[in-house]
Amino acid sequence: MLIIDNKAVERVLTMEMTLEALEESYLALARREAVCRPRVDIRIPTSDPARNYQWGTMEGGSTSGYFAIRMKSDINYEETRRGVVTQEKYCVKPGLYCGLIFLTSTETGEPLAFVNDGHLQHMRVGGDGGIGVKYMARKDAEVVGMIGSGGMARTHMQAFTRVRNIRKLQVFSPTRANREAFGREMAAKYNIEVEVCDAPEKVYRGAHIVAGLTDSAIPVLDGACLEKGAHIVNIGGSGVPDEASIARVDVYLRFGDTPAPVGYPEFPNDAEHIAWEARPDAPKFGDGRSGKKAHGVMLPDRRVTLADIVGGAKPGRTSDDQITWSERGNLQGAQFYAVAGRVYEAAKREKLGREIPTEWFLQDIRN
Repeated sequence: MLIIDNKAVERVLTMEMTLEALEESYLALARREAVCRPRVDIRIPTSDPARNYQWGTMEGGSTSGYFAIRMKSDINYEETRRGVVTQEKYCVKPGLYCGLIFLTSTETGEPLAFVNDGHLQHMRVGGDGGIGVKYMARKDAEVVGMIGSGGMARTHMQAFTRVRNIRKLQVFSPTRANREAFGREMAAKYNIEVEVCDAPEKVYRGAHIVAGLTDSAIPVLDGACLEKGAHIVNIGGSGVPDEASIARVDVYLRFGDTPAPVGYPEFPNDAEHIAWEARPDAPKFGDGRSGKKAHGVMLPDRRVTLADIVGGAKPGRTSDDQITWSERGNLQGAQFYAVAGRVYEAAKREKLGREIPTEWFLQDIRN
């Protein structure tokens, strides 16, 4: 069995590999060759009323041979910076995090690996943005307008440049030093023109792809600023763009939905995550901030799925003037077996990771 840390993941996991693994996994779900469930959270108040504990898991697997569960152990809280409320988390102390992927074989049940989820997490979210752009952005999309300059911004730029010929980036984030450093890095890495904006509304001008990529607890996009033909990618802000953006969306690509449990067709769930809480009336932070159901299908009358487009059942964008939006849906569990499986195979080939005895995880007492 392997312990695969973030350095090893970063060494072997390319964006091309990530995009391929994710798309294959989503289409396998549509064929019912793969399965996953929504993310499930458990939230428990701590002795500090401004912080709560959150345990989150998501899992999935397929007939291709892998199953994975991704597990997170966080203390959640919020901070206000320059008037913006951000979601913060840590494990043990700020700056440290506990996120693990447990990968197993669906052929033998063998435990194969524990993988740190940090770098893989950024890559799989960026990959989703890339898949949305691949199928929904204008074919000639070349200008990205971006709010955010952190790790998610970096992997989204990786993905965007793999699926479109990106010529220019317009970027804003609240901290000037961060956005300027990010701009220099992107210009050098992708040989593109970069405009570092001093106000968020400037990123929309002429942008074919508009991406809100922040840890804000509230939406950061402004639908009033969107121009015709823009494609929207959004993370943070409770997972949805602002109401003005949603109102302007002509076509909404939701990659898919988890199936209802076997034997319980009355229990389908399209929410991105569901949760159980101790002291449910006490304030919660992070994804428990609103105390409401996580969003599911937003625009049923404008919705298409990835399988619809790939299979030819429905078109995606039909005009260069349409405004489109893409999101994964509640398929997180299907991401981790697919991408972690590729990482495991590559780590084995390159003899990376720390080996530990598989016997440590086996026993001769039947459970």
